[in-house]
Amino acid sequence: MAANSFREDEHIKNSDRKLIFARIIRYLRPHIKEIIPVILSLLITVAISLVSPLLIEYAIDVHVANKNIRGLLIITTVVALLGIVYMLFVKLRMYLMNKVANQILLDIREELYEHIQKLSFTFFDSRPTGKILARIIGDVNSLKDVMSNTITNLIPNFITVAGVVIIMMVKDWRLALGTLCSLPLMVISIFYIRGMTHSRWADMRKKASNLNAYVHEDIAGIAVVQSFHAEDETRSTFEQLANKHRDSYISACRAADLFGPAIDMSWAISSMILYLVAVKILGYTAASVGLIAAFASYANMFWSPIMGLSNYYNQLVTNISAAERVFDILDTKPEIVDKKDSEDISDIEGTVSFEHVGFTYDEGTEAEKKVLEDVNFTANPGETIALVGPTGAGKTTIVNLISRFYDIQKGKILVDGQDITDVTIKSLRKQMGIMTQNNFIFSGTVRDNIMYGKLDATEEEMISAAKAVNAHDFIMKLEKGYDTVLKERGAGLSIGQRQLIAFARTMISQPKILILDEATSNIDTHTELLVQKGIQTMLRGRTSFVIAHRLSTIKSADRIFVINDGGIVESGSHDRLIQKHGAYYDLYMAQFA
Repeated sequence: MAANSFREDEHIKNSDRKLIFARIIRYLRPHIKEIIPVILSLLITVAISLVSPLLIEYAIDVHVANKNIRGLLIITTVVALLGIVYMLFVKLRMYLMNKVANQILLDIREELYEHIQKLSFTFFDSRPTGKILARIIGDVNSLKDVMSNTITNLIPNFITVAGVVIIMMVKDWRLALGTLCSLPLMVISIFYIRGMTHSRWADMRKKASNLNAYVHEDIAGIAVVQSFHAEDETRSTFEQLANKHRDSYISACRAADLFGPAIDMSWAISSMILYLVAVKILGYTAASVGLIAAFASYANMFWSPIMGLSNYYNQLVTNISAAERVFDILDTKPEIVDKKDSEDISDIEGTVSFEHVGFTYDEGTEAEKKVLEDVNFTANPGETIALVGPTGAGKTTIVNLISRFYDIQKGKILVDGQDITDVTIKSLRKQMGIMTQNNFIFSGTVRDNIMYGKLDATEEEMISAAKAVNAHDFIMKLEKGYDTVLKERGAGLSIGQRQLIAFARTMISQPKILILDEATSNIDTHTELLVQKGIQTMLRGRTSFVIAHRLSTIKSADRIFVINDGGIVESGSHDRLIQKHGAYYDLYMAQFA
C-alpha cells in the first residue's frame, strides 16, 4: 500500500510565533471574570513566597542570635500558617484555571469543527482524513497547557522574579548584582537554544500527523489489506512512519533538554559569586547570617522561576506548533460561500440551465485538470436527464456543479432562471436530493439514518419513504425494525440494504431536483428490480440527473447526454441515439455485446 501522501509534511502558512501566541491569549478575554479570582489567589501566593525569606532573616538575626525561643516559636507558627494558606490558594488557583482552560478548549474545538463543516470539497480532496482528525483532537488538546500555564505559571513567575530583584536591590545592591551576574550567560544560551526547539517540535507534529493519517486509512481499509494479504507491507509502512515520528520526537527533546543545564550552570555560578561577594568582598560577620540566608533563599526564588519560565517556554514552543496547525485550518477560507447580497431561493419548479460552463480542477496548480469546456443545456421541470460516458469524462463533475460543491470558472448555472451563486447555499441544497454509489450510513438507528433527510418528519412520512423504495420489508425483518442500531458505515448490512436506506433518506426529503450518481451500481440484480420501482416513484415530477454505467437502467430517461472530451457530444432519447449509430450506440453495443 503506497503511503506517499502520508510521508509528505503539511505546509503551514502562518508561523509567526508572536502572532500565534497573541491569538491564543485572545481566547482568555471572554473569561476574564473567571480569571480574576485566579489572579487574586496567584498574587496572594506570590506575596507569601516573597515574605517568607524576610521572616527567615528576622528569625535568625533577632531570635536565634538572642536565643529567644518564644519569638522563634511565634515565627515558626506564622510560617506554618502561611504555608497552609499558600497551599490552599495554589489548589484553588489550579482548580479555577483548569476549569477555564477546559471551557476554552471546548470553545476552540467547537469553532474548529463548525468551521470545517463549511469548508469546500477542495479542502478535503487535498488532505487525508487522519490529518484533519489529528488537528481537531491532538493539536487542540495541546493548547490547554498553554492557556492554563500562561496564568498559573507565566504571570506568577514573572511577578516573583521582579519582586525578588526589587527586594534584593533594596536589601543590598552588591549582593543582588552577585546573584544576577550570570544572567547574561543564561540569556545567550536560551536565545541559541530556542531557535532549534521550535523547528524540531513543528517537525514532530507533522510526523505525528502523517502517522495518524496512515493509521486512520489503514483501519478504514482493513478489509482490503487482509484480502490482499498486505499486512507485511502495511506494517513496514507503519514502522517507517512511526520511526520518523520517534526520531523527530527524540530530536526535539534533545534540543529542549538543553534549557535545564544552561539554567543550572547559571544558577550554580551565581550562588558561588553570591557567597564570594558576601564573605570575601563585604566581609560580613556572623551577625549578618540572616541576611546571607535570606539572599540565598531569594537566589533560589529567582532561579527557580527562571527554570519554570524555561520549562514554560519549552512547552510553549511545543504547543505553538500545535496552535499553528489549528489556526491554519481556521484561517482556511471556504471557497464556496454566500455572496453578501444573496437571498434564499423560493420553492423551485426545477429548471436547470448550463450556459457556456467551463470548469477546471486545481486551477493554477501543477495538478490543474480541465474537465468541462463550453457546456450548454437546459433541463426542464420533471425531466429525467441521464449522463453517460467514459470514466473521468465529467459526469459527476456536472452534478457536483449543480449542487454547487464547486464553483465554475466560466459561464453560468441557473436554477429557475436564477444564478446559483446569487442564492444561499442552504436554500439551494435544501431542495436537492443526492444519491451516490457509496452513500454513508451513520452510527445510530435505522430511524435516525432515514430521518436525517428530514429531521422533523413524522413516523408516517418515514415509513412511506421506506415503502416507496422497497426498504420497509427488509427493515422490519431486522432485530428491532426501525429502532435497530446500526454500526459505523452500516457494518452488518449488505451493500444493497445500505443503499436502500440511503434511498429512503433521500426520498423523505422530497427534493425538487434529484441527482443519482451510480446509485444502483452496488445493488444486485434482484434488489435492483425492487428498487427500480422506487426510483421511478422518486423521479416522478422531479427534475432528475441520473449517472449510470449500466445503460439498461436509463433507457426510459427523457434525454441522454453522452459526456466526453469536456462536453456533451450527443443528446437525445435512447431510441433516437441507437438509431443515430454514434457514440451512445458504440457504448451500448460494447456493453451488451
